[in-house]
Amino acid sequence: MRVRYILLLMIFLKGFFAEAQDGSSTLDRVASFPTRFLDKLNKKSEDIEDKLISGSEKALKRLAKQEKKMKRKLARKDSAAAEQLFGNVDERYQQLQAKLEAPTQLTQRSGQYLPHLDTLKTSLNFLTQNNEWLGKNEEVTGKVKEALSSVKGLEGKLDQAADVKKYLRDRKAMLKEQLNRFGLTKELKKYNQQAYYYAEQVNSYKAMLEDPSKLEQKALELVKKLPAFQDFFKKNSELASLFQLQDNYGSMASLAGLQTRSSVQNLIQDRLSSAGPNATAILQQNVQAAQAQLSKLKDKLNELGGMGNSEGELPDFKPNNQKTKSFLQRLEYGTNLQSQRSSNFFPTTTDVGLSVGYKLNDKSIIGIGASYKVGWGQNIRNVNITSEGVGFRSFADYKIKGSFFASGGFEYNYQQPFSSVSVVRDLDDWQKSGLVGISKILSLKSKMFKKTKMQLLWDFLSYQQRPQTQPLKFRVGYNF
Repeated sequence: MRVRYILLLMIFLKGFFAEAQDGSSTLDRVASFPTRFLDKLNKKSEDIEDKLISGSEKALKRLAKQEKKMKRKLARKDSAAAEQLFGNVDERYQQLQAKLEAPTQLTQRSGQYLPHLDTLKTSLNFLTQNNEWLGKNEEVTGKVKEALSSVKGLEGKLDQAADVKKYLRDRKAMLKEQLNRFGLTKELKKYNQQAYYYAEQVNSYKAMLEDPSKLEQKALELVKKLPAFQDFFKKNSELASLFQLQDNYGSMASLAGLQTRSSVQNLIQDRLSSAGPNATAILQQNVQAAQAQLSKLKDKLNELGGMGNSEGELPDFKPNNQKTKSFLQRLEYGTNLQSQRSSNFFPTTTDVGLSVGYKLNDKSIIGIGASYKVGWGQNIRNVNITSEGVGFRSFADYKIKGSFFASGGFEYNYQQPFSSVSVVRDLDDWQKSGLVGISKILSLKSKMFKKTKMQLLWDFLSYQQRPQTQPLKFRVGYNF
């Protein structure tokens, strides 16, 4: 019996010391909190804030321009109504922009709830108020305060942008009611499009904020493991204020007065019994009908580009999701290969091409590129690497259906061996190629290459070339 007690005591002490050691290691990790994360977070918040302000300025200028255009057209029909409805357009939109640029003072959130932002802000608040977890390192504590200030400033700008979106939503409703009777629906539709794209642009900035880096996730995981932070989050996070969690949340006392699962099941069963023998079948039919309606609504939302804006507005046009992206975000880089067997005039060659495309919309892309033709010799027993030509390319792709695209392009190619760049300067020696064909995109899981592009193209100008080149071209490319 004594041996049993000794074994139990040893197991208890082992668990106790293991727990103490784990808590100590967590403390050590938090004390060595990565300051690089704080610098990156500070820069990320400032970058998003700058993009939000500059993007808002451009959008508000376009909206003001569209309102002035509607005002001029309405003035031709009713000048008094135009002045009453629009007033000083420039002044109103300048006030909106000034509101976005003004310093923010957060009192109560007006925008949508952002889970990662809430965790981030609460974590920084916790570390600011409990700097002993950081080893009382003044430098790190200062960076935490700086990062918290940047995050709160960005949060305030997002709330101000939410107020601007609300103003535009109310403005759209009012203009629709007033302008329909004057027949200015076309101009109003353009205004609605501009307002929609502004709302989507703001949502894209929120998505950037809600997409944490690996370093950010690692740093927050260190803080989340602290029991003190878990208790702090329950009392001080925005989520806690939304649901007003009780102090005894999670305990048995907090469940007092709530209905049990069995009582709810009994209540449902009593209701079904009183509705007749076919009540269960009718309920199932209604549930299936509701699911079918939800599926149709989901498909409709996907066709319209998804439920992008938080207000749940359905646009009355097909949105172009590229409109909310910056110029660099709309660029797509790629490389492709094209091989050709040896002939009487050419050795076995491989064209290595580089390209950059610009997405006009979700279906269309145009771009330019360049190629270099490598010669390998006549056969495998006579390998000789040579420079057999260069080329400049332009292309356009249009999505037909699924992953299939209609492709076309125009190229200038120098298809002669050369030893120096000076040789290819004579444009009279360059040949033209006109390409039409079809492309198929294969999605990849590669981190570097996002998708594979296979092309079958017909060069309808190849018959005019001397010497004539292969009219059918098969290219395999990789985009990133």
